Amino acid sequence: MVIKKPRIVIIGAGMAGLSAANKLFKCAVSKELFELLIVEGGTRIGGRIKTSEFCDDRIEMGATWIHGIGGSPIHQIAQEINSLESEKPWECMDSLPDEPLTIAEGGFKLSPSIVEPINYLFNKLMDFAQGKSKSIEDGITNNHEIDFSKIANEFLNAGENDVSKSLSLGSFLRKGLDAYLDSRKEDEVVNFQGSWNRKSLESAIFSMLENTQRTYTSAGDLNLLDFIAESEYRMFPGEEITIAQGYFSIIESLASVLPPDTIQFGRKVSKIEWNPDVQTTSVMENSGNNGYVSRPVMLHFVDGSSISADHVIVTVSLGVLKHEVCQDSCFFSPSLPKCKIQAISRLGFGVVNKLFLQLNSKHDQDGNNSINRFPFLQMVFHQEDSTIPWWMRRTASLSPIYSKSNVLLSWFAGEEALALETLSDEQILDGVSATISDLMPYSQFNCNGTVSSDHTSNGEVKFGKVLKSTWGADPLFLGSYSYVAVGSSGDDLDTMAEPLPKLGLDENPYPLQILFAGEATHRTHYSTTHGAYFSGIREANRLLQHYKYSNDV
Repeated sequence: MVIKKPRIVIIGAGMAGLSAANKLFKCAVSKELFELLIVEGGTRIGGRIKTSEFCDDRIEMGATWIHGIGGSPIHQIAQEINSLESEKPWECMDSLPDEPLTIAEGGFKLSPSIVEPINYLFNKLMDFAQGKSKSIEDGITNNHEIDFSKIANEFLNAGENDVSKSLSLGSFLRKGLDAYLDSRKEDEVVNFQGSWNRKSLESAIFSMLENTQRTYTSAGDLNLLDFIAESEYRMFPGEEITIAQGYFSIIESLASVLPPDTIQFGRKVSKIEWNPDVQTTSVMENSGNNGYVSRPVMLHFVDGSSISADHVIVTVSLGVLKHEVCQDSCFFSPSLPKCKIQAISRLGFGVVNKLFLQLNSKHDQDGNNSINRFPFLQMVFHQEDSTIPWWMRRTASLSPIYSKSNVLLSWFAGEEALALETLSDEQILDGVSATISDLMPYSQFNCNGTVSSDHTSNGEVKFGKVLKSTWGADPLFLGSYSYVAVGSSGDDLDTMAEPLPKLGLDENPYPLQILFAGEATHRTHYSTTHGAYFSGIREANRLLQHYKYSNDV
């Protein structure tokens, strides 16, 4: 047996994997403490971060926002590398307008006096569910005061008295809406535009806001989200911003300190053999120095190659873990402990996709754009026999990626996000065009966000190129990000983060063989890039502490 350096292999070159590698290398660079290797199944670094370009505009196909700048490590890195400003425009560089244009199916423009009370109600309900407020003092509007504490108590008591009742965020929100609608007097139920009454219109507006919330969480249905866990989720204070030079600049910065050949591409893992039993013989590897070293983990790749390791940090998505572990595959050999398999199974992992559309512009003889700018459009749907396709009816908005851009963006979650991946560009263009034609027939867009009637062909909206993300179909991810589903809890996120075997467990001489990182392993910041970052740092520190090295950088 010869003296050898511990070999650490990180599976995945996304935010979690690169933050772990960055931490380990910067600590170990002077002492050469470890052999460090990242194996990436794809052909690029970044994982679910993918900055791209479309029609000469910078866009994000994956992660888009810094969720709060106060205390965010992503914001700190972006400041340090000066990536928050750019001469070239970028996605969502403008703040959203104070009064977006909201149009109901059939071409009815909704005034803020109709939309804002429901928006206020929805936000108040979300604040209460997330633990940001415990009561309400100023009511909703028009003397429709809602006691959220009473609603929540009744909601929770119903769940305690009847275990079949689902304590989901979606059912809580609907209970709040019902209480608001029931508080109306009979004379307030009036017809609107001939076919809608006030209550049905407000319910449709509420559904629009639910559709937006689904894209925030990746849950295809808000009834899938656990109500109790919602209050554990944390956001940083301050505004939410995008990164002018692209989210990929953060990834590049983390990877820039690593030596050449640290990252190996096209290395998709097919099996992880580990050693939970002290009686099991570990892998013996020829050191090349007339001796052998003992390593407890063996990684096998789809190309038939393999490599041994002392420690493996697994950063694959929860979607991949669900596919591999919950399908009774032999991805882990022996299989993971029952508690970890159950956590993987109970937690939710959804799909969110983005659709980018080029808005065709007509120009006059001087080359000036003759079509007024597209507004920030909120869409309210209600008719069952509409020509609008079902997958468009589940999105909430369509808007330019910044104020002067001819690139429009819409978000999709759940079943319609998966359906979007299967549609051709022609089918998408037909569906979006049908939607716009219904909402704003022969309309022309004014710069102040209003719509003026124009029954000439000059007002017709036409689209050019199409670009969509396809996170659900990508075998390296099989979705977008995690959520705490009904029947799961924050404890499952903690279980996800537990290494195998744990230190002191049956005095196994090979502790910390498999460590887990990624956004789905962080109890309070799951679903975010900063959650992934924190998890990578956590596992790097776990190894540094195990070897009693200082983790100060």
